[in-house]
Amino acid sequence: MTSRIDATPVPAARPVETAQGSTVSRAGNERGAPVVAAAPSESLRLTGEAEGLMALERKLGNAPAGLDLAKVESVRAAIANGSYRVDPQAIAERMLDLDAALGG
Repeated sequence: MTSRIDATPVPAARPVETAQGSTVSRAGNERGAPVVAAAPSESLRLTGEAEGLMALERKLGNAPAGLDLAKVESVRAAIANGSYRVDPQAIAERMLDLDAALGG
C-alpha cells in the first residue's frame, strides 16, 4: 500500500492591512501599541478555614502559642544575675529522646 503526498505549497499567512495602511494583528490590536495589563481585582473571598485561622490569630494576639512567659522571664533574670546553670546531662538526655522520637 502506498500513499501519495501532494507537494502543493501552502500560502504564508499575511497580516491584515487597514485603510490607513497600518498593520493590525489578527486579534484586532495594533502591533505597535503597548500591551496593557488587566485591572487588578478589588475583591477577596476567603474560605471558611482561612476565616477561622484569622479569628484564631486575633484571639491569640501577639503572644506565641504554648509559650510560658513567666518561665521565660525567670530564666532571663537568672542569666542576667549569673545564677543560671546549664545541666549538660539533662540536655544530652533530651537530645537522645528527641532523636529516638524522630526515628533516629
